[in-house]
Amino acid sequence: MTVRPLPERSLEDLLLAWLPRQRWFAGKDRPVDEVAVASGTVLRDGDPGLRHLVLDVRQGAAVDRYQLLAGIRRDPPERLRQGGIGAVPGGFAYDAAHDPELTGTLLAAMAAGAVHGPLRFHRAEGASIDTGLTGKPATGEQSNTSLVYGQDYICKLFRRLAPGVSPDLEVNLALTGRGSPHVPPVLGWFELDRGDGSPPDTLGLMSRFLHTATDGWRLAVTSVRDWFAQPVAPRSARTGAGLDAGGAGGDFAGEAERLGAATAEVHRDLAAAFGVTEVGGAELRALAAGMHGQLAEVAASVPELKPHEAAIGTAFDALARLDGPLPFQRVHGDYHLGQVLRSESGWVLLDFEGEPARTPEERAAPGHALRDVAGMLRSFEYAARFLHADEQHAPPGTARELELRARAWAGRNRRAFCRGYAAAGGADPDAHAALLRALELDKAVYEIRYEAANRPSWLPVPLRSLAGPDAG
Repeated sequence: MTVRPLPERSLEDLLLAWLPRQRWFAGKDRPVDEVAVASGTVLRDGDPGLRHLVLDVRQGAAVDRYQLLAGIRRDPPERLRQGGIGAVPGGFAYDAAHDPELTGTLLAAMAAGAVHGPLRFHRAEGASIDTGLTGKPATGEQSNTSLVYGQDYICKLFRRLAPGVSPDLEVNLALTGRGSPHVPPVLGWFELDRGDGSPPDTLGLMSRFLHTATDGWRLAVTSVRDWFAQPVAPRSARTGAGLDAGGAGGDFAGEAERLGAATAEVHRDLAAAFGVTEVGGAELRALAAGMHGQLAEVAASVPELKPHEAAIGTAFDALARLDGPLPFQRVHGDYHLGQVLRSESGWVLLDFEGEPARTPEERAAPGHALRDVAGMLRSFEYAARFLHADEQHAPPGTARELELRARAWAGRNRRAFCRGYAAAGGADPDAHAALLRALELDKAVYEIRYEAANRPSWLPVPLRSLAGPDAG
């Protein structure tokens, strides 16, 4: 296949208005000044046709790259016309991720190890790919688009592209190669060769689809909902004395302990695959200084954080006083209940991309394995308070009563997760209290910054976990 230019001017004009309306577009807070097609590759001729586009999107001084599969039909059905890009010479353009007739093209290309212009498709060693399946987008995603092929495969399309090999691909390939039971096996991927000798940019990653698995966040929130529905003695509700979240019918602690064990096993495989380095006092002081820097920035822009700034800073100072050496290794980097699935055989970890607000270098940088533990502990705090984030749908009870019950649930599951993590060979959280507290509070500050900028109604969720039980 050859690389052919699309009618760029008319398409680019349409994309100026279309891109900001897409759920996965990351620059909704700023106007789009210019869209240019950096790479346009024909993947299928005819009607319908399929073009793979890499777009340079300029917003002020920043230029970001996005991936788009553009379908072209002369007479598209209404379901594709709705939300489509618009009329272009040769037909009507739309996001082909929503066209099952075209999404099978990616499967065929990966199965064949095809090369189309600057695009390189790969099939994982030993993998078998059924090219007769069609893909439909999964629901609920924001930053990427995942195509689900029957009950067999799921292919993540990276929308906003980062230069080089994605950490998600790199880590999943390494864990698949080690036979880890805690990641879906990688079956294929595809990438963009920029032609300048630099590592190719990852465009998509296809894995085995665990269609019977359940999202960890959903399981945890179901447990929280059951706990809040349980009657408790009035005195316990007011004081917290005797509150036992284990009495709820949907107790999550057993699963939390098993998740801790699975996390430790993945950390062990990551250490074997990518190695371990030891860091000393100088590196820990630099880490603490970075935490202080983020804290100062967020406290300056989010006044609600100010009352907690001194206590958080004290925890960061305690980290700076540690001498080390401490082992640093590859970690997940953005670990929470939404990144894990409970399958029939156990817990599975997903999405090793790291925190969205971090640079590619920061996402791939080694860290202490307790960074992931801290992320999951913060996720338990979120799940415990999720139901009363919106006062209109909050469970019955005073703010103090709800907070006491949230703390009881979070505490029970935090302890279970840490117990499972240490028993499976992970670093004992109790033996590294100062490090874990600093990592957890740093994650809380990150959450507060994110919620203030993106979901202001959720800002009380991370803030409540920093306050005492009497805070409203």
